[in-house]
Amino acid sequence: MWQVGLGYTLAGLLGYEYALRIEPHWLSIEHVVIPIEGLGSAFDGFKIVCLSDFHLRPHQQIDWIREVVERANQLTPDLVCLLGDYVLERADRIDSLAPVLAELKRAGLRVLVNQGSLLRIGEEQLYVAGLDDGWSGNPDLSAALQDAPRGGVVVLLMHEPDFADQLSADGRLSLQLSGHSHGGQIRLPGIGAPVLPDLGRKYDQGLFRVNGMWLYTTRGIGAIDPPLRFGCRPEITEIVLVRGPSS
Repeated sequence: MWQVGLGYTLAGLLGYEYALRIEPHWLSIEHVVIPIEGLGSAFDGFKIVCLSDFHLRPHQQIDWIREVVERANQLTPDLVCLLGDYVLERADRIDSLAPVLAELKRAGLRVLVNQGSLLRIGEEQLYVAGLDDGWSGNPDLSAALQDAPRGGVVVLLMHEPDFADQLSADGRLSLQLSGHSHGGQIRLPGIGAPVLPDLGRKYDQGLFRVNGMWLYTTRGIGAIDPPLRFGCRPEITEIVLVRGPSS
């Protein structure tokens, strides 16, 4: 019987080493095509790359994030959306992260806190809105959409995905992009994630349809304690918008 016990012990040690040292840096590129009702022909095929939950230091180092940025740029996105949680433990770590993230778009990075930005291609428009953090901030959808064209397509950036139920009830949102959950970091076959954070438990990863609104939750780039990933690889998300029906 001792051989069986030894086998389980070795398997457990190997699994731990894999979850600690291999999968957290085994990057996945998720390609998602989303049909959007009312999308203008000029935005048909519009490519959005999403990155979230970098959590720079102590577990994620700047070289890893630099590698992620390089991979994201290789996808040649039309728009890059950053969905929050940039550093861990100390706010001043953003000083070393910001120059790396700046390589995503040399045209500049705009911070959207209860604000929106209107994108134009010719005569057609796409409105991108961003909400304040739902955990510690004061998200205000009305403020974020105050400049949105009536009847236009709206893409909303909201860090915590589980606000989708109440946000989708507004009726003006075509797509919500979120992070926060890390997909649980540990996902077991037939079980899923045993542990998920508040506001990231219902819509923990992937694509959902919520009251007529699309929601995509990315697993993100980094990890928090314990800094393990198993069955839940870090993710760059490439979303392609196409013209289509509402369902």
